[in-house]
Amino acid sequence: MTFTLGPRAIAAGYKLAAFDQIGSTNAEAMLRARDGERGLMWFVTPEQTAGRGRRQRVWVAPRGNLASSILEVTDVQPAVAATLGFAAGLSLEAALQKVGIEAALRLGPDSPKFTLKWPNDVLANGKKLSGILLEAEAIGGRLAVVVGIGTNVIAAPEGTPTPAVSLAALGIQIGAEELFAALSDAWVEFRGIWDDGHGFPEIRRLWLERAAGLGDRVAVQTGTATLEGIFDTIDDAGCLIVRTADGQRMPVTAGEVYFGTAASVRAN
Repeated sequence: MTFTLGPRAIAAGYKLAAFDQIGSTNAEAMLRARDGERGLMWFVTPEQTAGRGRRQRVWVAPRGNLASSILEVTDVQPAVAATLGFAAGLSLEAALQKVGIEAALRLGPDSPKFTLKWPNDVLANGKKLSGILLEAEAIGGRLAVVVGIGTNVIAAPEGTPTPAVSLAALGIQIGAEELFAALSDAWVEFRGIWDDGHGFPEIRRLWLERAAGLGDRVAVQTGTATLEGIFDTIDDAGCLIVRTADGQRMPVTAGEVYFGTAASVRAN
């Protein structure tokens, strides 16, 4: 497979390290940062053998799926850097819309609907298509931030907390290379809007327009506790706001989110 940056990413000066196979693009990106790389640089592979998701879950990426990470070293605070995940979700959703045009025309009303699930998943027809993992480390007085984006192109794992799906199963027959080129270009747009956190209000607005489960019943597992209520919004720090039965608006910084029927099952 031959990966290339999209034209907008090339014009913006992004660099690319592509691998036929690698353990983890996130791990490689952070290793390069420790060795002096300052980005902006993409790391990409069609086969990842030691990928990780949130909470140290294994992220399976068989050959033909897309594992990609973007590295930048910045001066923003960690809490601000964390909001970059919302820009990543918007970037992938935009890339999927672009590469899925042919399928949308062919499938018509049966074409997949892409939504964004808090905090960092991209769903297709309510099933997990992509996971996004942010990692950060203080290096030389600055913050190295790696945003990993793993996408099920040809196959999806089984037994995940949220049922997963692949683009191939949805009728979108594209390669990881085509999706990556579109993603790298979309990243230029939404990273630019984010603007070191200054543009998060606009990112927040765009994200909420595409949010899965907004206004619906939600259950959030945070450690051993479960918070139930209505998914009200996300706040200006990116926290999930749950409106409980007694009218309180509770902020959530981390947790597993379940909607609708799944929310009822998880809460019991």
